[in-house]
Amino acid sequence: MTPTRLFSAPVSTAGSFRPELPYGEVCAIHQPNLFPRLSALAKLYAADYWIVLDDVQFARRDYQHRTRLASLDDSRQTQWLSVATHLPHGRSTSIRGARLAEPGRCRRRVGQLLADHYRRSVYWPPFKRRLEPLLARFESTDRLADITELSTHLLLEEVGWPGRVLHSSDLFARGGRSQRLADLAWLTGATTYLCGTGGMRYLEPAAFQAHSIKVLPFRTPASGIWGSAREVSAVRALMLAGPTAVRLELETLKAHVLAGDPARSSGAASGPDTS
Repeated sequence: MTPTRLFSAPVSTAGSFRPELPYGEVCAIHQPNLFPRLSALAKLYAADYWIVLDDVQFARRDYQHRTRLASLDDSRQTQWLSVATHLPHGRSTSIRGARLAEPGRCRRRVGQLLADHYRRSVYWPPFKRRLEPLLARFESTDRLADITELSTHLLLEEVGWPGRVLHSSDLFARGGRSQRLADLAWLTGATTYLCGTGGMRYLEPAAFQAHSIKVLPFRTPASGIWGSAREVSAVRALMLAGPTAVRLELETLKAHVLAGDPARSSGAASGPDTS
């Protein structure tokens, strides 16, 4: 992506280069995760733009190469689905630099574990067909980020997300945790930045205020399909309630969050859940 100088940035900003795109009002910045949790998917769904944070350090204890799958009958019955990952530069390897250690074996594991958990769902057959391009991608790439980002796209497509995707590695921003996020949000022309509960613990609002960007805390409800939203993959919710019902939940939550209301859900996709 070739950046274009559109206009001068505020004093002390990272630079005056913005990509050529119609600016969105709401921005979310998140690392590429393997079949992300429902909480992460909901945050992306509520945004006009998802900036894929792909040039930060890979963390094995995070969700970049793994996800928790939960039983349809009980969200407390979980199993890790992980893909073997090689770090060419050791602990300093970035997410975009991480490589699949055994792509063929990873492909089989992803397909098998998803089928083991969700083949009983009435929503599994169409989802299985959507999985095919992702599984085929293991045969043409060894880049972890290719797989994890595609897995997120798959889930966003399931719920009809109309937004756009950018990559932090394509954009120019200053260092410093909060400053970098603020600069990246500014590059999309955002007026609102969605911040998860983890980010709210360290975020420095002043960095965003300098760009006239409002920081909105993004929290999910605690009942129904949302009970396990921060622990297990959103695949479970899709297989439990179906894409249409999950989309209604996401739309309802988006409306409440953007209005500054407490996190609430419609209850339409509560379904059987023992979370």
